[in-house]
Amino acid sequence: MQVTHAPGKYADFEGLRDQAVALRRAGYSLRQIRDELKIYNNDILNQLVKGEPPPAWTKRPRAKDDLKAKARELRLQGWTYDQIEAELGCSRSSVSLWVRDLPKPERKRTPEEAAAIARRGWEAKLRVREEERQRTKEEAKQAIGNLSARELFLVGVGLYWAEGSKDKPYDRRENVTFVNSDPDMVRVYLAWLDLLGVERKRLRFTVMIHESADVAGAERYWAELVEADQSAFNKTALKTHNPKTVRKNVGASYRGCLVIKVLKSAELYRRIEGSWYGIVEASREADQANRT
Repeated sequence: MQVTHAPGKYADFEGLRDQAVALRRAGYSLRQIRDELKIYNNDILNQLVKGEPPPAWTKRPRAKDDLKAKARELRLQGWTYDQIEAELGCSRSSVSLWVRDLPKPERKRTPEEAAAIARRGWEAKLRVREEERQRTKEEAKQAIGNLSARELFLVGVGLYWAEGSKDKPYDRRENVTFVNSDPDMVRVYLAWLDLLGVERKRLRFTVMIHESADVAGAERYWAELVEADQSAFNKTALKTHNPKTVRKNVGASYRGCLVIKVLKSAELYRRIEGSWYGIVEASREADQANRT
């Protein structure tokens, strides 16, 4: 069956296909090709790269094939289901499926062996779960790719509305102030301010931390992170330590929170608030469109 293509922006289908194939062979994912060529029709996008295998980094490794081969090898050596399950960190049902056609070994285990198998099994399962957890995170990270200026702008508006100060009818606060303890959140926020054209000389920083913590170390850490000298920092705000309170935010990794205030920011705040409600309205319209 001959495939027809819509006129207009997809009229030069072969030219688009040449570009898409080149990007695919260069290791681009479908999402990256879509963003690069501005092709937002999934059917057209799939036709453009038809026959081209996806790059290796987008595919999940076929770990179970290797586990199956190893399980069969161990079974032939006389290992029991429990031993194989413990060694490979697999479920009992998977082991049974893989080796049920192989001869059953005749071997009894001692109580000590059983305890050791159970311990090794639990450790192996924890290891497999952690590997899966990290693999999922890495795949999600790689799928993001590059951020456009518009994408960073929208992320920054949402980030500020979640973590920044907001104006209330009963408490007028038309100023841009952001507070967070996560250094990565602070980095994204500063990148967003740079995108908005806010000069770093307009920023003032304040460290908020418990008095029992390493105050001097936290002050040095935040100053290095935001690349600002001492003149941009206000006096550190110390929180009184209550010995009856069992705190979990302790140790070398605890550096308190950083407050970032933009001077003369009333106009900027109004733009942020307006942008946020623009996002809200657009999301409602998109939701309604998806439901119809």
